[in-house]
Amino acid sequence: MKKYLLSAVLLIAVSISAKAQFSLGIKGGVNFSKISTDNLKESTLTGYQAGLFARVGISLYLQPELYLSGTGGKFNSDNNNTDFNGKVRFTNLNVPLLVGKSFGQKDLNFRVMAGPIYSYILDKNVSLSNNASGAIADFGNYKNSTLGYQVGAGVDIGSITADLRYEGGLTKVNQNFGQRQNLWALSVGFKIL
Repeated sequence: MKKYLLSAVLLIAVSISAKAQFSLGIKGGVNFSKISTDNLKESTLTGYQAGLFARVGISLYLQPELYLSGTGGKFNSDNNNTDFNGKVRFTNLNVPLLVGKSFGQKDLNFRVMAGPIYSYILDKNVSLSNNASGAIADFGNYKNSTLGYQVGAGVDIGSITADLRYEGGLTKVNQNFGQRQNLWALSVGFKIL
């Protein structure tokens, strides 16, 4: 852990020394998440995200972020013999590390980006229908951390930045039911440095 912290401090120090190539900002937005699962119909749940981002570089850039998000999904059975429905909400701490390419001028540029994301579940709220049998008792046993990927595009207009991203799960949040979380996120940010 100390090695990672030292590496982050060195990266920030090098970035600050090259002021023209470093920016720091805040961001917030909305996401539409779904947890895919075997044998159940899924539907989307609306959530939020809010946090910080840094951008190192101009044309080709590295963008680490740290933000909280609310995600989850809804489920119901498509079998008339079984009446099962449920809703899952997560509060996550997310750490994506994106590599991107920007096109355009300083005050108006367009960007594309992609990279891995690590998510840690800080809180989970699982509500299942009353008639969920013991056979599906482990339906809500979710992993505390997952890995995924993000791809997206964005635009910068002066100090304002906006992104549209897709996030897919590389690891399953629940191995027994083949559950993976994926989402679309729309965020707006402001560069403070």
